[in-house]
Amino acid sequence: MSNDLCRLQGKSTAPGLTWSAPASVGLTSACCQRSLVRTASGVSGGDVAGVAGASGWYSSLADSALVHLCEHFLVSVQQVSGLPWWMSIAVATLSVRTLITLPLAAYQLVIVSKVEALQMEISELAKRLRYEVSVRARERGWTDKQSRFHFQKNLRHLVSQLYIRDNCHPFKASLLVWVQLPLWISLSLALRNLSLDQFNSGFSVLRRWLASGGALWFPDLTSPDSTWILPVCLGLINLLIVEVFSLQRVSPTRFQKLVLNFIRGFSVLMIPIAATVPSSMALYWFTSSLLGFSHNLLLRSPAIHKILKLQTARSDSPYRDLLSAFISKYYK
Repeated sequence: MSNDLCRLQGKSTAPGLTWSAPASVGLTSACCQRSLVRTASGVSGGDVAGVAGASGWYSSLADSALVHLCEHFLVSVQQVSGLPWWMSIAVATLSVRTLITLPLAAYQLVIVSKVEALQMEISELAKRLRYEVSVRARERGWTDKQSRFHFQKNLRHLVSQLYIRDNCHPFKASLLVWVQLPLWISLSLALRNLSLDQFNSGFSVLRRWLASGGALWFPDLTSPDSTWILPVCLGLINLLIVEVFSLQRVSPTRFQKLVLNFIRGFSVLMIPIAATVPSSMALYWFTSSLLGFSHNLLLRSPAIHKILKLQTARSDSPYRDLLSAFISKYYK
């Protein structure tokens, strides 16, 4: 009965408007809103096993608790702000990138700075350890292979002790990736679920709102961007991020060059992929990349470095240096 009321309420609402229920039916309205979000992927809790068997891992992932949480978050941002859907997606992305990933990126910068500051001390310890191992090798008649083994074993132990002392194990620098990647995937799938509503056509209110919630050349957020403007902008901003990162490596190793070329190729590949998904997803990807690039530039600021109390010396004119390096690499 409550589901029928929910459908009636949803169908009586004009696209782009929020239905306001009187107090007497507040409970039914709340039920409707929960049902809209919970079933946006088209699967209720009791049907997870059946869908997983029929559609595989993708359906299971799209119906995961984290994706549903992201659906609730996106709908809540739009409901609370009252903004058009395209703007609410941008606001939601800004809040996630600023409140979650930006602090983690700053923490990563602190860890990397501490690790860099330890390199000189590690180098001195390695010299002394190499001398001590050579003395012990002569006393005990170790072979070169045995000497290298004992040197590397003791050096790893000493370096580990330094990381513990300064609380800067390099693995902590990867925390950003372990949080950002699942969050990016979950928000992308949440937007896809809300935009397509492909499993349960009975709840199409959110899809209708998204269909009329775009702007400019992408008025319909549920369909791909036929102009390819968003996908191309996404590819360009991703390539710019890669190139800015590559400028930090004065003499990259062969492996680093291989990784950079792989990321460049993936950035280009994202263009046709973004052209086949709903515009809501492409808009989220572009906004997320743009904010990521902005935060990257922000974290280069000397003022931010003072606040973070970085232990390694940084340039006082990072933006001028970045521009000079860019011009030197591509225009000379």
